[in-house]
Amino acid sequence: MLITHDTECALDVLVELLNTSPKAGGHEGLPDLAALRGFVVRREMSDVGQLTQGDLDAVRRLRQRFWDVLDASSTREAAELLNAMIARAGTTPRLTDHDGHDWHVHYFAPGAALADRLAAEAGIALSLVIVAGERDRLRHCEAPDCVRVFVDLSRNRSRRYCDSRTCGNRLHVAAYRARQRTAPPAEAERGVGVGS
Repeated sequence: MLITHDTECALDVLVELLNTSPKAGGHEGLPDLAALRGFVVRREMSDVGQLTQGDLDAVRRLRQRFWDVLDASSTREAAELLNAMIARAGTTPRLTDHDGHDWHVHYFAPGAALADRLAAEAGIALSLVIVAGERDRLRHCEAPDCVRVFVDLSRNRSRRYCDSRTCGNRLHVAAYRARQRTAPPAEAERGVGVGS
């Protein structure tokens, strides 16, 4: 799947937003304005301005709408939800080259509310994934005790875990230990102590 840097960045923002949900982490990842500001800073979102409780509430509602897209039973349903979300955001595509970045497209108007900006950027990015027939690349982690989401951008769609260092490694270690418990003792395999 050919994906531009800007689309990949927008999908990364979407994944981080989704993973702030109590559905993903078991607790609210955006409990207050400081957490929302931290999200904005981590994602290097410029020209955001002063955030209010209204922004926090709007971002949480938007996050749920993105979960609805992720959980949609069909691509048609996901597309309808995305179309409505993008229309509500009032997208205004424009070329920009701010903060040392080369030319790229912003899909939100200057001064747009944070939720509208997220809906436009992440909504368009997810729409491009759907248009490419790759909706299944946005998926849940396969670790049995994890419900976080991620975007699998590997060539062969082989990624299974939200983070190979945590969930993936933990499951590999557990599988290794299970094999060790069921394997015959090493001495019996080598014949040590048998008939000597």
